[in-house]
Amino acid sequence: TGVAKPDPIMVADSVTRRFGGLTAVRVEHFEIQREAITALIGPNGAGKTTFFNVITGFDKANAGHWTFDDQDITGLSGYKVAQRGMVRTFQLTKALSRLKVIENMKLGATNQSGEHFLSALVRPRWRHQEQAIEEKADELLERFKLTHMRDEFAGALSGGQRKLLEMARALMSDPKLIMLDEPMAGVNPALAQTIVAHVKTLADDGLTVLFVEHDMDVVRTISDWVV
Repeated sequence: TGVAKPDPIMVADSVTRRFGGLTAVRVEHFEIQREAITALIGPNGAGKTTFFNVITGFDKANAGHWTFDDQDITGLSGYKVAQRGMVRTFQLTKALSRLKVIENMKLGATNQSGEHFLSALVRPRWRHQEQAIEEKADELLERFKLTHMRDEFAGALSGGQRKLLEMARALMSDPKLIMLDEPMAGVNPALAQTIVAHVKTLADDGLTVLFVEHDMDVVRTISDWVV
């Protein structure tokens, strides 16, 4: 875990998370290489998802500190971490089932003028931005082979399609680092291969990828680093 990377984008030191008498996470030193694919592996209960939750602001550490892109993000809430370019997907997908797929996608875009109360009342101020966001969402849906589900409710998607939707929605914010928590879990083999191909493409596009996975064939196939 402590191997120095040539150009780390994220560095964590002495991170500890305890639940009562159980120490779920105890990481002395952890680095993620920029513009590479890093796999985080370990048996069930090893604390992988808890570690994800802590460094992305969805849980609080008992001790430790970590930086992202040379900025201290220790203890920041999830939305502030995402604003800095570090986004994640979840083992149990978080698609908003009563919104359409395209609406789920548009929610992923940041700095939307129409999200501010006063601006929202004046449609010409955000109409063009809204059009650009929708065009970007459609491009990503085409890339992830979800165009045919564009106007369907997210609740109608299969488990594998929801994972694809989460990956696509995460890219709406133009992240620097994307963290995938078991993206292939519960997915049929054909769709799993599609997800693997998309993960490779993310790195080819210059993103940094950290993912949790139990399938060692997948880990060996696409990982530059394994922790």
